[in-house]
Amino acid sequence: MASLLIPILLLAARTAFAETHTITFVNNCGAGSIPQLIHGDSVLSTGQPYTVQGKFPNARAYLQQGTKCLFNGENCTVVEITLQNATPGVGDGSSVNLSLIPPLAYNVKTSFRYTKGCSSGATCGDPNCNTAFHISTDTFTQVACQEPDNSIEITFC
Repeated sequence: MASLLIPILLLAARTAFAETHTITFVNNCGAGSIPQLIHGDSVLSTGQPYTVQGKFPNARAYLQQGTKCLFNGENCTVVEITLQNATPGVGDGSSVNLSLIPPLAYNVKTSFRYTKGCSSGATCGDPNCNTAFHISTDTFTQVACQEPDNSIEITFC
């Protein structure tokens, strides 16, 4: 029995580490505007593509204009990001959404789209857009992707 378990565990470990996701930015807003990719208490990117090996849950991206946005995107339009390969049959893959739930607030046109595996996305072009969370129950704004190794492109302005 143990001889069967070892190859299965090795395959599972290799599969778990094979997961790759990339976040890229397109900044059409001009000088003085810096994309931010935040995970926990770390700034992972200020506009450069960011690639992660493995799951990438609970990240945020926004466009910093001067000092308007606080560290977690307060006062600005935020892209909330969870990128992960789905467990077969469970439907727990990637989910990305735009958020304007206070203390977040609209600052620039913001959009995202999946660039690998899926092609869906969303755009928020004004403070009343119906493609962003305004309250916590606006779950219809979440855009899911169940394809493996998906990536996203975030565009500002």
